[in-house]
Amino acid sequence: METTKYREVWELDSLFPGGSESSQLLKHIKELEGKVYTFANHVSYFQPSQEVADSIKIAALLEHMSTIQIHVSQANSFITCLLAQNPKDQTATSLQSKIGDIRASFDSSVQKTQKILQGIEENLWQSMLDTSLLQNHAFILNELRTKGARQLNDNEFVSELMIDGYHAWGQFYHALISDIKVNISINGNRNELSVGQAINLRSHPDEKVRRKSHEVLENTWIEKEDLFARILNHIVGFRQQVYKKRGIENVLEEPLIDNRIEEDTLNAMWRAVNKQKKPFVDYLNKKAELLGEPKLNAYNFWAPITESTQQLEYKEAVDFITKHCGQFGPELEAFTLNAFEQGWVESENRSAKSVAAFCAGFPLTGESRVFMTFGGTIKDVLALAHELGHAFHNYAMKSVDGLSKKYPLSLAETASTFSEMIVLEAAIKETTSDQEKLFLVDEKLKRSVMNFMNMHSRFLFEKNLNEERKQGFVSPSRLNALMKEAMEEAYHSSLENASVHSWIWTPHYYITKSPFYNFPYTFGYLFALSIFAKAKEKWKTFEQEYLALLRDSGRMSTEDLVMKHLEEDIKSEVFWEKGLALCIEDVREFILLTEKIKR
Repeated sequence: METTKYREVWELDSLFPGGSESSQLLKHIKELEGKVYTFANHVSYFQPSQEVADSIKIAALLEHMSTIQIHVSQANSFITCLLAQNPKDQTATSLQSKIGDIRASFDSSVQKTQKILQGIEENLWQSMLDTSLLQNHAFILNELRTKGARQLNDNEFVSELMIDGYHAWGQFYHALISDIKVNISINGNRNELSVGQAINLRSHPDEKVRRKSHEVLENTWIEKEDLFARILNHIVGFRQQVYKKRGIENVLEEPLIDNRIEEDTLNAMWRAVNKQKKPFVDYLNKKAELLGEPKLNAYNFWAPITESTQQLEYKEAVDFITKHCGQFGPELEAFTLNAFEQGWVESENRSAKSVAAFCAGFPLTGESRVFMTFGGTIKDVLALAHELGHAFHNYAMKSVDGLSKKYPLSLAETASTFSEMIVLEAAIKETTSDQEKLFLVDEKLKRSVMNFMNMHSRFLFEKNLNEERKQGFVSPSRLNALMKEAMEEAYHSSLENASVHSWIWTPHYYITKSPFYNFPYTFGYLFALSIFAKAKEKWKTFEQEYLALLRDSGRMSTEDLVMKHLEEDIKSEVFWEKGLALCIEDVREFILLTEKIKR
């Protein structure tokens, strides 16, 4: 009889029975509205008296914020799961909009709180932080106060304008690009595809299909570049006006604060990456050679260098992941087994479900849910391990208060990349086929190139765009030129026919809540690899140190986090070189395997 740990459909009723029609869910949302209303009243009536005794009121505000944060996450995660398993669930869609309104109201009160905290005199503030009520929340409070300083010159009118101005441009972009369809012939059949589907053809085994997809998309962007240039200029221009009003001169100031890292740390990371790019250029050149090209065409980057013939049943994937998680540590093994046995994973390969894999955290009940479609390939195994890594991060933070559960984007991929590396490295070691091993090493190196070269090009482009936008409207032709220059620099001129219009189809540039949505990816990837390098020195004895690091990831700066748990300075290039060394070793193995197979 098949055991429960192999079931492929998740269990949601233990969270809110009845799905989108759940009376418990509706009650939860109604109570959440009341909590937000009560919090707003507390904020409105809070007038600091410039006395240390006000720390009692501040502690109460923090308690409200923590509780609301947990309850919002619980409801939002559940609705996200409902829409993933059935994107046409109109009731869930309506509830998602409702949660959005509640979150907006909550955010407004949080911003008012930030301004209130900023208004407290410095000496008094330090005295408050020394009280028993607040000393354990000093980092979060200082962060709220810092954000209050950024908004000091704002008024509610500016915030209201951002809804239908700044954020509306980002929403318009996503609506516009989702409506675009392109026609591409595959095996003689004409197909009408979305932009996402067309981009996914870059990994198609037929080079003609890859090239045709690239050409069709580039021609589409040429036709529409004027419109997208206006959208991007409006987003960047609006943000710059807000920064000007706030007295912010450095465009990196806000994203660095949001990611809880210092500019010296970011610069050290990029310096380390830049110094070590030659091995990855060698990889790209070797791939070009294997494909018979003098220089690798960008549309062939994702081309399979060899086909993976390995097909796995879901139960085999479960056993493989559980086994190798257990070799790292007993707690990760027990957690992984529990996730499968308790029905936390939705993996069934069926139609009418969302295509995107994700992990949803349920902080109120200390659970997670993982969503994906398992198709039987090693890539699916890696995706499953990746999302379970996110769930393990949530597990590590079960005992942490609501506000400290929220870690920055720069650390969001730490546990997921770590878990994926455990499974990927194990798969490479266990395979006896050189062809299969080459396929897996190539998969690893694609991730490295994306993080060290592609993300670097996005960072350079966005930085240069911000400088030019200060002088006025940046034309489509100039945007193309900036993109080309960034790609040439980041890839060390190792790509041919790179998409100069990637500023159009890369959605990260249009995310209004998170400018510079690029360097956190590189940071998180390399950070996880550097921790993985450390873990390999200790392996099973490292698990408790790893859990402690994850547990603290939402309540201190990243610099302090690494110094506390790893006793290392991430402002030093040496730290980053440890993760890079693992990736450089992959290049050596890739080249050796290609030579071995050739013989």
